[in-house]
Amino acid sequence: MIKIRKILCPVDFSDASRKSIRYAREFAQGMGASLHLLNVVEPRPMAVDMSLSYVPLEEDLEKAAREDLDAIVKEEAAHGLEVTSDVEIGTPSEIILDKAEELDVNLIILGSHGKTGLSRLLMGSVAESVVRRAMCPVLIVKAEEKEFIEEEEEK
Repeated sequence: MIKIRKILCPVDFSDASRKSIRYAREFAQGMGASLHLLNVVEPRPMAVDMSLSYVPLEEDLEKAAREDLDAIVKEEAAHGLEVTSDVEIGTPSEIILDKAEELDVNLIILGSHGKTGLSRLLMGSVAESVVRRAMCPVLIVKAEEKEFIEEEEEK
């Protein structure tokens, strides 16, 4: 029998990542697994104000992400899950893969925006990079995916 003990769910607060959290919750509850939520803040060029002092944009983005992630952690913990979280600064696919290895996760559940063509070529695909390089199974939840039916809705 396959035993999933730890699930990593990267979150960027998009619709796709919110759907991936729902899947992660279902898997964690069904398998008795812990859930680790991760937000990655991409480094931005430093802004300069009129006094020529640099403003660290990442710190502001990291603080906002922590607040948003804390709210999700509380919501998921209310479902009876063991939930932890991190906010890291760096390249999303690299941080996700590093965190998966560090935490020794059994499954990564990741939302995908489904970009195609030039936008995908220019921006790359975090999901594709994670799928190709992860040492554990990866479940991709698409933004436009059909919603799964919850048990209460079936009755």
